[in-house]
Amino acid sequence: MQMRRDGPPPDPPRPPEEAVLLRIFIGEDDRYKRLPLYEAIVLKAREIHLAGATVLRGFLGFGKSSHMHTEKILRLSMDLPMIIEIVDTLEKVNAFLPYLEPMMRGGLVTLERARVIRFKHEAAPNRIGP
Repeated sequence: MQMRRDGPPPDPPRPPEEAVLLRIFIGEDDRYKRLPLYEAIVLKAREIHLAGATVLRGFLGFGKSSHMHTEKILRLSMDLPMIIEIVDTLEKVNAFLPYLEPMMRGGLVTLERARVIRFKHEAAPNRIGP
């Protein structure tokens, strides 16, 4: 059985680059000024040109208080766990931390080393006809 390809094969991955993963654990109800905190953090990361940010919404979790946060419909508390992940160089992440500190009223921030492997796909040439 042959696999069908739509376009040229991808380039081989580049050698891994050293980076840092900044992971921020907050609650869905946390706010900064008039914005949800997760949105304010991502907007600030974009403003200072970090490589990218992703927000993940948890459906179950607990923190320091051991209070359970769940997505179950019958629960009154919907303050679900949120995780923001940002990967960039150590220098850029360290430059971002002073912006993050005044935004946070609680939560947890972790840093860990990451090896970034980038894949690049070449754009398929424009074809005319079948």
